[in-house]
Amino acid sequence: MVDSKKLISLVEKYEKLIYDTADHIWAHPETGFREWKTSAYMEQHFEELGYTLTKAGNIPGFYTDLDTGKPGPKIAILGELDSLIVANHPCCDPETHYVHACGHHAQCAVLLGTAAALKEPGALDGLCGSIRFISVPAEELIELGYRESLRKQGIIKYFGGKVEFIHRGYFDGVDMAMMIHSGKLPEGKALSISDGCNGCVTKNITFKGISAHAGGSPENGRNALYAATCALNSVNALRETFTDNDHIRFHPIITEAGLAVNAIPETAKVESYVRGASFDAIRKYNTKVNQALAASAAAIGCNVELDDHPGYFPLNNDKNMAAVMKEAMETVAGPDSVVEGGWGTGSTDMGDVSAIMPVLHPHANGSIGTGHGKDYYVQDKKLGCLYPAECLVLTAAKLLADDAALGKKVIAEAKPYFKSKDEYLAAIDAITMDKDAVVYNEDGTITLNFTK
Repeated sequence: MVDSKKLISLVEKYEKLIYDTADHIWAHPETGFREWKTSAYMEQHFEELGYTLTKAGNIPGFYTDLDTGKPGPKIAILGELDSLIVANHPCCDPETHYVHACGHHAQCAVLLGTAAALKEPGALDGLCGSIRFISVPAEELIELGYRESLRKQGIIKYFGGKVEFIHRGYFDGVDMAMMIHSGKLPEGKALSISDGCNGCVTKNITFKGISAHAGGSPENGRNALYAATCALNSVNALRETFTDNDHIRFHPIITEAGLAVNAIPETAKVESYVRGASFDAIRKYNTKVNQALAASAAAIGCNVELDDHPGYFPLNNDKNMAAVMKEAMETVAGPDSVVEGGWGTGSTDMGDVSAIMPVLHPHANGSIGTGHGKDYYVQDKKLGCLYPAECLVLTAAKLLADDAALGKKVIAEAKPYFKSKDEYLAAIDAITMDKDAVVYNEDGTITLNFTK
């Protein structure tokens, strides 16, 4: 049996630490793979609690294990380090425009509070197995150019922090994983557990034309900006072919579109994702999008470089873990405090973890405003930080109590998409592509080459 009152009291002992951590990290935001100060803050506090850390080294982040001393499953509990860029948020850094407009500062506080409580004497009584705490970078898929530079330097192989940690072996030996994200829920609710959310492929798209004087000799040019606008209109014309249940999203931004108004743009750059509810749907519709991009470039004599990389795998929350966490949160926040069901059309690299093991990634209450927006805040730290820490402690205890009966049930009944890490990595590597998609043949014909 799990002594819920005792465990909740152990978390409450660290309430000030939890809130102070949230405040500190809110005030010092850093974006993905730049979170050196944030990681250092977390490392210091973990080490003060007596943890021995395995640090990622050339990127921010770390993990550490807490062993019960008895054989059993290993549960990972995660917290994300990175912030967003929201230039019009009142609390953003005035120089970098970084701000935690997705609530990852609260996740760090939750992770630290959970680790502190479970380190207390008696916290692991009656439990078996072990718990791995993972402080992970780079969940937000932003600043793709910076990430590409890290990849070319050999510092990272993958753009997402959890994907990179999987590749590095930091999830090896883990049987299941969980975390709680900040969110905005109806009044009286403390937690929302969805069925899952979309995955995505990241796209850096470069249209290549020929520069010429825009007034004097435009006929000598090939307008890359026109190629880009034609291409985006072509993809828009495909939207009615997107199947509703696949939840396809394509949301491009033009990041470069010429350098001078009196010159035909030689280069136009676009960033986007193709999101979808399944791996098969993402691959299918990404091919359709690439066909539209290539055909549009060819239509006006330009070329297009398609640089596709794996983004995030679709998230599928484990039903057995959800049942355990629902019971835990209702112990913390009262009956009928959990919302269940629904599908999210955003993406998270927790989906990549779900591709190889059972996971749970719900949302806690306590936030106001619009996520990723100028008015986002975690207003109620009790709902957004304290309750999630208490919930994770109770959930871990329930999964590892009674010779891990519930944990073993989760493992036995889980059906992740891939059978192994290697199979998963090979599949996402197969998405990677970087090539010019239009071939101008010597005989005057054109070949479109938009698949790997």
